[in-house]
Amino acid sequence: MKLCTLMLFCATTAQAHYRFSKLIVNGTVEAKEWMSVRQTKNYQSNSGVTSVTSGDMRCFQNRAGSGTATVVAGEDVGFGVESAITHFGPVQFYMAKVPDNANINSWDPSGNVWFKVASISAVGSPLGSGVETWPAFQKSQVFFKIPSATPSGKYLVRVESIALHQAQSVGGAQMYLACAQVEVVGGGQGKPGPLVAFPGAYNANDAGLRWSYYPIAKSYTAPGPAVWSG
Repeated sequence: MKLCTLMLFCATTAQAHYRFSKLIVNGTVEAKEWMSVRQTKNYQSNSGVTSVTSGDMRCFQNRAGSGTATVVAGEDVGFGVESAITHFGPVQFYMAKVPDNANINSWDPSGNVWFKVASISAVGSPLGSGVETWPAFQKSQVFFKIPSATPSGKYLVRVESIALHQAQSVGGAQMYLACAQVEVVGGGQGKPGPLVAFPGAYNANDAGLRWSYYPIAKSYTAPGPAVWSG
């Protein structure tokens, strides 16, 4: 009986996890997983990253990239989720410009190269743990707009879902993330920033990585820098 219970628990837990494996450009979802998205280490387990000091916070990648999607500045870009976002919390998007002399398939985005372009955070007050508070919760696709002022060039686009369901204590938050490879065309003359590093942008003690079911929170601020809108 105990073994059956344990197996049922493990199966339920695995089903609750998810991965971002397809890019969506101008409403078109890529036909297969891992076309423009670098394959992540959770491609089989759907598990998340729990240490904000891990190098997995960059792209959580299992292997180098192989494809690059073309995106027009000002266009909507999204990520398709295997199953759905089954844990409540914010979803955020970052971009990092690939150096002109680097190969986008193998470039490692270490150091202060990331800027935040969008954040789907909590709404309302007091806050709950359902869709009425977390607009991205239970969605199978999430989107943001590439700022029109983004300079043309090749970029990594990083999606990050911060699951707060076990974040009552330090280290309990789970990060589900992935990086897609894109080339932005028709861009502007903006200067994206502030630039941050992964790991480094978050601290395990950040308020945005903690959640208390009681007392009920009345506000929430997602971790990381301010959003650059161009």
